[in-house]
Order: sequence, then C-alpha cells, then structure tokens
Amino acid sequence: MQSTNKTFFSPSTFTLIGVPGLESVQHWIGIPFFISFILAVIGNSLLIIIIRSERSLHEPMYIFLAILAATDLGLTFCITPKMLAIFWLHVREIHFNSCLIQMYFTHTFQCMESGILLAMAFDRYVAICNPLRHSSILTKKVLINIILAVTFRAAIIIIMCPLLIKLRLKIFKTTFISHSYCEHMAVVRLASVDTKANKIYGLFVAFSVLGFDVIFIFMSYSLIFRAVFKLPQKEARLKAFNTCTAHIFVFLQFYILTFFTSFIHRFGFNVAPYVHILLSNLYLLVPPFLNPIVYGVKTKQIRKGMIKIFHTKGTA
Repeated sequence: MQSTNKTFFSPSTFTLIGVPGLESVQHWIGIPFFISFILAVIGNSLLIIIIRSERSLHEPMYIFLAILAATDLGLTFCITPKMLAIFWLHVREIHFNSCLIQMYFTHTFQCMESGILLAMAFDRYVAICNPLRHSSILTKKVLINIILAVTFRAAIIIIMCPLLIKLRLKIFKTTFISHSYCEHMAVVRLASVDTKANKIYGLFVAFSVLGFDVIFIFMSYSLIFRAVFKLPQKEARLKAFNTCTAHIFVFLQFYILTFFTSFIHRFGFNVAPYVHILLSNLYLLVPPFLNPIVYGVKTKQIRKGMIKIFHTKGTA
C-alpha cells in the first residue's frame, strides 16, 4: 500500500472501526448482538426445519416464509461474525476484496428480503381477494419463478455497487471505515476522487428496489383491507385480518427501520456517528431474530410444528 500526501492508492486492506466514539465499551455492545445472532440462527433454522418437515405447510405463504428465514440466516452470517471479532477480539482489518464481497452479499440479502416481503403481500392479496383461484394462480411453477426473480433481481442490481468501487475508486483519503461492516456508502465516502456515479447508483438501488416494493405492498394491502371490510360477518373479518398481522408487523419493522436508517445516514448531519452505526446494525440484525418470534407467536401451524418437533425429540 502506498501513501502520498495522506492518500492511499489501491489499498489492499481496510480497517473497520466498529462503533466510532464507543470503542471503549464495544465489548459490552457485542453481548446483545451475540444474543440476537444466536436467536436468529436458532429461530430461522427451526422455521426452515418445521416448514420442510410438515407437509401441511407446503403452501405458498410458508414457502415464502422459509425463503425469508434462509435470507435472514444469510444476512446474519454476513455481518455478525466479523462484527463480534471487531468488538471482542479487535480483529479490525479486512482485505479490500473481502470487504467488497461482504458488501455485495449484505446488500443482496437485504434486497432479497424486500422482494420476499412483496411476494408474501401478493400471496395474502390473492388468498383474501381471490381465494377460489389461489391454488391455480400461485402454482408450483409460479412460486419457483417468483423466487428466482427475487434472487436474480437482487444479485444483478447489487453487483454494480462493489464493481463501481473496484473500477472507479482507486485513491482513498483513509483506509479506516467508520462502521462495523462494509456498508456501501461508508466505503464510498472514503474515496478522494469523484464519487457522484457511486452515490447516484446507490440511490437508484434504494428507490428501484425498496421504493418499488413498498409501493406495491401498500397497494396490495389497500386492496386487502377493502376486501376484508366488505365481509358481512365480524368473525370473518377478524379471521381474514389475523392471517395478515404477522406479515404486516414484519413489513413495518423492516421498512421503518430501513428508511429511518437511510434518512439518518444521508441527512442526519447533526446526529452523532455512533447513532448512525448502531441504527445501521440494528436494522440488519433485528429482523432476523424478530421474524421467527413473530411468526411463531402469530401462526398456529408454526406453533404446532414446533411442539411436534420437540415432543418427538422428547419421546425419542
């Protein structure tokens, strides 16, 4: 690595600070993150096992839930081990290419999660607004195509973020990243060359993925609520609404945290840096451990499957 006038040309490594301003207490901050990591791994693994083993759960809603759980597992393993290594072992260095790989998979899993939430909203729309055609609309082939579309959209649209950094940004003001993982804008801000193209593409990704998905999820639920309120019996309305509550909660906590963090990150100039970083960590780590709890509490079939698994192990 060469440095000239306090600049770094094509650095081979970066240094992740962790949570700037809270370095002295990062070992304590690591404890709740470690607990959330363990809960996320156990909860999402159980969801996948239950849905796979129970034939009654081989329906679109639960298949999408299993994909969401797998996505949350991927997101958790992308950032938490390195984060804990920074907090507890002070292993802060990360190779430049490894940083770009972590960035790619972290943001890819984010986009996949958004796409799966949209797919789940579509499933609820068909189930409530057109229940007689649900099985004919969401066939096995359609499910596979939706999952492939969600995966390929995320994989293709995100690949340009690390590529633009690799190809365009050669000179950096510093190699110290004020973050606990390789977030796109945190790396872009280190460059001492023109980063307009990188910033524009980052905004394009945010609006074309998250913005697009949010609009269509709101449209789906506006149609769902209209159909639910037209039902003649109160019990039928409550039953129909109850099938959506878990997804609504997951959808709200994911997008509220995402947009709030994105807004603070870009426009919260008077907010302390450690607030930015803690929020960025929370909005990636909270959904993976919270989603299985929400679906486990709100979904009777998931609870039954969990009881069945533990009962079988207990009597083995």
